[in-house]
Amino acid sequence: MIVFDNVTKRYPASGDAISQVSFSIEAGELVYVTGHSGAGKSTLLKLMAAIERPTNGTVLINNQNVNKLKESTLPYIRRKFGLIFQDHKLLYDRNCFQNVALPLAINGITGQEAAKRIRAALDKVGLLNKEKAMPITLSGGEQQRLAIARAVVSKPSILIADEPTGNLDKNYAADILALFKAFQQVGVTVIIATHDALGQASQQNKVLHLNQGRLSTSAHSEVNA
Repeated sequence: MIVFDNVTKRYPASGDAISQVSFSIEAGELVYVTGHSGAGKSTLLKLMAAIERPTNGTVLINNQNVNKLKESTLPYIRRKFGLIFQDHKLLYDRNCFQNVALPLAINGITGQEAAKRIRAALDKVGLLNKEKAMPITLSGGEQQRLAIARAVVSKPSILIADEPTGNLDKNYAADILALFKAFQQVGVTVIIATHDALGQASQQNKVLHLNQGRLSTSAHSEVNA
């Protein structure tokens, strides 16, 4: 589903963010991307989601070479993804229902079909009773769950989350990770960037550990070069 072959991403001002990285992710996997702050995790996620293109090497998404795709084709590739950012990127002048509606509106889905999907997504993350609430009134954990509802409302095949539990206490963090596990169990490919210690999760799932932009082959990393 996602294959990196000797991928490097170089920025003119700061040099290589990712260097000679190779791995593959199969459909339906739960994958953790770990590493220190500045290790290249966010860059790796952007390359996976075709938000960025590699400087060198090959990124394949469903056997399509990202570097060879026309700019006009990339939005269709990106529709396969649900993206959850570190800062949520919620619209604070719109209520919860309207925030979740945004991806559907972009895809031309409105009216009763949209409302049905929005309420189903809010229900999955435990926010159905807050559809009219403004994001500013929600707790940090609830805002994160709202961002997840918006990411999954379009039924993506791949869910990518950048540090989704970074600012949450342990109980909220456990709830969020349980949500991701539930999505994976129904066939969604889930990729989570985190700097937190994973404990048992690292033994049960694939781990891609970055160290200064390079993949580290630690004991629990399953890297297919």
